[in-house]
Amino acid sequence: MPDLILASTSRTRGALFEQAGVPFIAAAPGVDEDSIKASLRAEGATAAEAAEALAEAKATRISLKFPHALVVGADQMLVCENHWYDKPSDRAAARRQLSELRGKTHQLVTAAVVMQAGRRIWHQVESANLTMRPFTDDFLDGYLDQAGEAVLSSVGAYQLEGLGAQLFSKVQGDHFVILGLPLLALLDFLREHGVVTK
Repeated sequence: MPDLILASTSRTRGALFEQAGVPFIAAAPGVDEDSIKASLRAEGATAAEAAEALAEAKATRISLKFPHALVVGADQMLVCENHWYDKPSDRAAARRQLSELRGKTHQLVTAAVVMQAGRRIWHQVESANLTMRPFTDDFLDGYLDQAGEAVLSSVGAYQLEGLGAQLFSKVQGDHFVILGLPLLALLDFLREHGVVTK
């Protein structure tokens, strides 16, 4: 059975693998995501193309170090009205972002790429649409107080599986894709490669 390496230190993605019973090792890819995103933006790439390119860059970096392993890279982009959002840097940025997203539908685009010996052998890109309700400023401030530092760990400044559920009026899409991994498609691939049992 080949080793499976997750080119990410994301707690959420690691938890998805653990909960699904997938044996893996986590490794930080050390990729400069901001510069990759900036060049992709300048080239007119779509959010889906950007998510896929970032996922591949992460997987490639680790795959070249561990050529025998299957390396999973993943990335998620949040796009609303053609604007790409990044993880907020602080509470003020999270508040600004959530204020801009409220009352609107945004898209989460999640990509996963599997590399082996520096060669891409599988990829999947999926998206979900999420509509935020028109919550009040008082609610927003209370949410930020309660959520604390957790708002800085995701591109949307929310965890849908927790307190963030209160931000939404409608969610359309695969739960795992929203959490940052097209898990069901990836599990199919891993079964074919003997990482998990068929």
